[in-house]
Amino acid sequence: MSPEQVLKDNFGFTKFRKGQSEVISRVLAKQNVLAVMPTGGGKSLCYQIPALVNDGITVVVSPLISLMKDQVDSLRQNGINAAAINSTIPQEEVNPILRGAYEGRIKLIYVTPERLNMDYFRYQLNFLPIDLVAIDEAHCISQWGHDFRPAYRQLKDAVDHLKSHPNILALTATATPAVQEDIGDQLGISKDNFIITSFARPNISFQVAHPETTTRRYIRDYLKEHQDEAGIIYVNTRRGVDELTDYLAGQHFSVAGYRAGMDPADRAQVQDDFQFDRVNTIVATSAFGMGIDKSNVRFVIHATSAQNIESYYQEAGRAGRDGLPSEAILIYHPNDIRQYRWFIDQSTADDDYRDRQYQKLQAVANYASTPECLQQFIVRYFGQDWPPCGHCSNCTDQRTVQDITPESQQVIALVKELGGRFGKGVVAQAVTGSQSQRMREIDAQSLEYFGALKKMSKQAAASLIDYLVATGILETAGAQYPVLRIAQAGWQVLDGAKKVTRRQEEAPSRAHTQLVESPDVAALFEKLRQKRRELADEQGVPPFMVFSDRTLHEMAQSKPQTQREFLLVNGVGQRKLEQYGATMMDVIGEYLAGKE
Repeated sequence: MSPEQVLKDNFGFTKFRKGQSEVISRVLAKQNVLAVMPTGGGKSLCYQIPALVNDGITVVVSPLISLMKDQVDSLRQNGINAAAINSTIPQEEVNPILRGAYEGRIKLIYVTPERLNMDYFRYQLNFLPIDLVAIDEAHCISQWGHDFRPAYRQLKDAVDHLKSHPNILALTATATPAVQEDIGDQLGISKDNFIITSFARPNISFQVAHPETTTRRYIRDYLKEHQDEAGIIYVNTRRGVDELTDYLAGQHFSVAGYRAGMDPADRAQVQDDFQFDRVNTIVATSAFGMGIDKSNVRFVIHATSAQNIESYYQEAGRAGRDGLPSEAILIYHPNDIRQYRWFIDQSTADDDYRDRQYQKLQAVANYASTPECLQQFIVRYFGQDWPPCGHCSNCTDQRTVQDITPESQQVIALVKELGGRFGKGVVAQAVTGSQSQRMREIDAQSLEYFGALKKMSKQAAASLIDYLVATGILETAGAQYPVLRIAQAGWQVLDGAKKVTRRQEEAPSRAHTQLVESPDVAALFEKLRQKRRELADEQGVPPFMVFSDRTLHEMAQSKPQTQREFLLVNGVGQRKLEQYGATMMDVIGEYLAGKE
């Protein structure tokens, strides 16, 4: 059977997304391949389809047990036999799984990297005709990455010891060029077989918020506008998770907390409640999300700043996996950046590693202060280019543009006086005329531009400095203790040859992305969603595994009444037609009859 036929019959899609066909053709040609695609870009199909086309078995290396379960359940909903072997599977169940694979009844086996590195397990696998080893979250193999996991470094040796000599497919959504190169070196993948699609997520509206009110009130007001939508709110401490969860629950929102230190059974229950749409919003540390395959997350809010762009992009990318309009909001707090810098200071890692972390942290500060398109900023960070998205908080910013050249010149002149020897904190204090002990220590009062912006608060001056760095007028030097220096554009500003403009300081308006549908389509969608929930409860699976929100929206728009029409809906394959088609078409028929 051809890949195209498998795509339609098993997964209900008529055409491949960008990059998928090229990856699949090279995998089927027995080549080692690296596929870098955004979250929601269809990475899983790049190994699932070859698994069904090939005669043998595909082993999928996945870092999280919960992610394996979701993948296996989702495949079974599409009529594909798959299984997972991990620490939650009793030993007496492992041999029947391997026997099922040997007999051709199971086509995909999901394992952790630690399991594949076990000598005895590889001995068992050598009785199977393994065609492909797919390594998900492949950035975990790189010490340059943000999620390094030592067991990944041993995977190439483990694969080389398999007698069937399978080829390798490495997949990730968050690999900078340096990480891509490291993955290729570690897994023996030629650069000619790097398939890198765009890092852009056009359906996500990226937002940076500098709320005038407290973060809690900002989130409360946001949730009031998104009552029936699924979302994730990230907080960087356990205490922060507990406090924000209690506050939002007290405001009568459907919310639950998820963090390390919770009872495992409680954490599993929270995850299930979110997956099954029993809870709308999860407040969590970064421990939550990597194992979540929920396609209808409409928003991701970072209540505390991220530590690096890679983590932020991965976590924000959990919104809108189904391709529908969604939002990713970073609530920026300079204090978070200072706290993360202190953590790096205390690290026992080598200097090169710490320097990379300082640079990554500076990129987050630049992201929060840049006036350019936020989607464009992220894509450029990963080594690509992308036109302005038109719907991020910067692209839609309607605030008045102000000429801030005089204030910028005062800051630049002070940096010049200080000789590029001090960082943002000292410059902000000096330019606002602080009387602190530090100012007396460096005799700042003797500087010509000391107190030049004394009517400005220290916080506002620090924000202005961040803006000047983000726009390339100032630059930082050094990693652990970055100092400010004047960039080439800064000298032009100082000489009066270049102006500096900035939007007014009041909080930017939040762009609300929402699927626009007629009342008729929206009403039918709700009825279909209720029926999907009933079917999911009967099957014991999350509703999005029955049909995605995107498929339901298309169903509500096209209103199929025959099996042929039902199969034309994206996301409906032969198995789902047989299992759910009659029931869903009955709902549509009853709705149409009620309108007559």
